Parts: sequence; C-alpha cells; structure tokens
Amino acid sequence: MSRSRLIEEKRQAVVAALVEGNSIRSTVRMTGVAKGTVTKLLVDLGTACSIYQDQVMRDLTCERVQVKDTGTASGCKFRLTHYRHA
Repeated sequence: MSRSRLIEEKRQAVVAALVEGNSIRSTVRMTGVAKGTVTKLLVDLGTACSIYQDQVMRDLTCERVQVKDTGTASGCKFRLTHYRHA
C-alpha cells in the first residue's frame, strides 16, 4: 500500500486554516483534505514547534510572560482550579 504525500499548497492551506482558529472539521470541509490527514499534520506541526522552541528559547531574560488561557473554553480551568483549592 503506497502512501501519497500531501502537496505543499494543500499543507499550507490546512495549516493556515488551523492557525486562523478553524476547527479540524471545518478545515476538512474548506480544504478537502481527509480528517486523519489534517490530524496527523497537526501532530507533526506540534512536534516540530516543540523541537524548535526547545532549541531556540533557552536562557531567556524575560521579566514577564503572557500566555493565552485556552482552558476556559472547555471547562478545564474550572476543574483545575477546583482540584487545586480542594
């Protein structure tokens, strides 16, 4: 069984859609790429970003760090806060 590779233009379209905040399902509809392929590309992208950040972002002299709180959308923040204070 041969695996075909996603052409560069399609990969760029998938990543652009995900970065813009589209869901995986809407990205599938917009690009015509299979859900499994979008998911695998997302995992590969996350791995590449993790490796890059681990190599480049070391020994920073930051006084403040701002992080977006994405846990509120799924209720994770409530559960984590509840467990911390219990």
